[in-house]
Amino acid sequence: MKLLEDRIRKDGKIKGGDVLKVDSFLNHQMDVDLFNEIGKEFQRLYGDCGVTKILTIEASGIGIACVTAQFFHCPVIFAKKNKTKNIAGDVYTSQVESFTHGKVYDIIVAKEFLLPTDRVLLIDDFLANGSALQGLINLVRDAGATLVGAGICVEKAFQPGGDLIRSMGVRVESLARVKSMSEENGITFC
Repeated sequence: MKLLEDRIRKDGKIKGGDVLKVDSFLNHQMDVDLFNEIGKEFQRLYGDCGVTKILTIEASGIGIACVTAQFFHCPVIFAKKNKTKNIAGDVYTSQVESFTHGKVYDIIVAKEFLLPTDRVLLIDDFLANGSALQGLINLVRDAGATLVGAGICVEKAFQPGGDLIRSMGVRVESLARVKSMSEENGITFC
């Protein structure tokens, strides 16, 4: 998606060679007009898949998932990283290692919101090592729901996550695939 690639080139910041900061428009301060275009593109890519739920993980994917859900006219579920008093009863859980935070989380979704009859589209801001997506995939499979695919804003194609998830037979559509990046040479897209 040229619009997203151009925005990354303009406002993205590379830190330490493997961190791409897009917090000025994607995952801290959010450009809702850009999100709207991202949502339209995910709808174009997955619009014929009968999506009934969009699933993401807190926190950075929530805004993108919510805007995208408007085009699918379906609810958004976000996997929580901590069990709270608000989640009562049976839950699906999976473990996720956060590349950004260097921590392992148990992610949780209440069983009442993820049903075997659901057709689920995963949405996330980044795909690097694939741990977050693997955790979300496990939740969908544990629920007996149908996974239609994953919509990713930015994939670091030089890291193993995209290949790993695709090797699991999951359709992955990434709007911007970063081939390489460095503070010296900038960003190259696939």
